[in-house]
Amino acid sequence: MLRYLTAEGLSAFPRLRDSMFEDRARQFRDRLNWSVSVDERGWERDEYDSLGPLYVIWQRVDGGHGGSMRFMPTERRTMVNDHFRHLAGGRRIASPKVWECTRFCLASETDQNAAAALMLGGAELGMGLGLTRAVGVFDARMVRIYRHLGWEPDILGTTGTGREAVSLGFWRFSEEVRLRLAAKAGLPPSLSRDWFLADMRPKLPAMATG
Repeated sequence: MLRYLTAEGLSAFPRLRDSMFEDRARQFRDRLNWSVSVDERGWERDEYDSLGPLYVIWQRVDGGHGGSMRFMPTERRTMVNDHFRHLAGGRRIASPKVWECTRFCLASETDQNAAAALMLGGAELGMGLGLTRAVGVFDARMVRIYRHLGWEPDILGTTGTGREAVSLGFWRFSEEVRLRLAAKAGLPPSLSRDWFLADMRPKLPAMATG
């Protein structure tokens, strides 16, 4: 199932929390050889995990982490503005209608529909909060995934070529996208909305932008 949890909310699900940060270490440090910090618990965390993000997580039947993404309002500090502004022509991206998405992670052994379900969760979040777009940086390996799922970003800028390319893009939220991703994930749109509301209804007054 899809979960929408703050850092405080994660503490109520220690197995889900622990396995998420452990899987991030396995993916970003071990498989992709990124220069990331892994602590003594085997968790991959960075400074943005301490700034109040919202995590969209695919929770497996056994309660463990199947995949996740991290969302942050662009009016706060973001990776895009702190480290990748050159990909946006030097401009700062900050709008109440645009949130940053980072740390797209899949567990090494996860459900077949986990990638599609995560993207559905992102679309559900955007529609539920009245956002227009998500912004994020992605590498060349993700292009095939986005194309397969039918939700490709509008590219703002790219550095590098081939497998080394890194791009900045906008994903536009719409009900059409949400329904398309639900079909790709094999999940009823009504169930996806119920999952969103179950976690997010208490948070919506403070988070909604419109």
